Amino acid sequence: MTRLGIRTTTAAMGAALLLVTGCSSGEGGDKLQTIDPATAVVSPATTNSLDGVVRPYTGRIDSITFDPVTRNTLVVTQDPRSVRIVPAGSLELADTAVAGREISLDGDVRDVSIASDGKALLSMDGQVVTLNLNTGEQSVTPSPGVANSAVELADGRIAIGTDNGSIHIVDPKTGQTQTISGFASVDELAVTGENLSALDHQQTSLTAIDLGEDRLGAALRAGEGATHLTTDHFGRILITDTTGDELLVFTADPLLMRQRFPVGDSPYAVAYDEGADRVWVTLTGTNEVVGLDLSSGIPVETARFRTVRQPNSLAVDSSTGTLIVGSATGDGLQSIPSRIS
Repeated sequence: MTRLGIRTTTAAMGAALLLVTGCSSGEGGDKLQTIDPATAVVSPATTNSLDGVVRPYTGRIDSITFDPVTRNTLVVTQDPRSVRIVPAGSLELADTAVAGREISLDGDVRDVSIASDGKALLSMDGQVVTLNLNTGEQSVTPSPGVANSAVELADGRIAIGTDNGSIHIVDPKTGQTQTISGFASVDELAVTGENLSALDHQQTSLTAIDLGEDRLGAALRAGEGATHLTTDHFGRILITDTTGDELLVFTADPLLMRQRFPVGDSPYAVAYDEGADRVWVTLTGTNEVVGLDLSSGIPVETARFRTVRQPNSLAVDSSTGTLIVGSATGDGLQSIPSRIS
């Protein structure tokens, strides 16, 4: 049920949340207090006409990611296991098959992030695949366990978050590695400038990583059941609290919760439109996507659209503002123009 009222936090209020100093490498997840990771609620059947254009898509869509450099959209499905590289603009065309190159995979993709030079990082079981979006060429970085997430750091190294509660950092040029542990699991990673932060679903916490000292930094509770994050060009980390029905806004340096705001029933996927300075969140409880303006310090809703059933994945073309929504129940791929004058 959606909470009522607006809640924001300041630096002083952030200190009242769970704030701990992380432990150095060697403390395993079995020593930590954990919860069952939050999941999206099951969506009701759609009853009204949907916004934008919806086209059939083979398989249940697990994730959608947009690359602003090549202007390609990556659509990942697990059944069949594949990733499709879809060129920008083609998703807005009605009554046509979804275009693009489809690449078969030999394992499940748990997360996708955009790296430099037109490449994407696919986090998989025991490896991270670097995919060139222009050529389709793949290279592999081994992971010591299941890779839940991977990001490229500012210096070109790759940070891999694993299901065993560690962050494995690899320098592709030299092969040098370092490992920082102490989590129950590392489910998503965020890079904001020189800062690296980690989201742990089992602790529903956001933790700053001290790369220079190879240890965890400060940590804050991230709502009642956090699931997904993205970042914006102001260096903020935007997190969906799926259990608490809220959007949480953090900064990494220092680690503080700046805002929290009720957005609707089961917020799940989140994406940021840099061109319009809007954050978009899908609501699986109502089959909707809602846009929020964060510029005033108190989030203000700017738009709300009807989506396909079970909108578990979301991306936005920051050049045009087109929202790309994927159904996890096989109900198709949807594109919605969001910058309507």
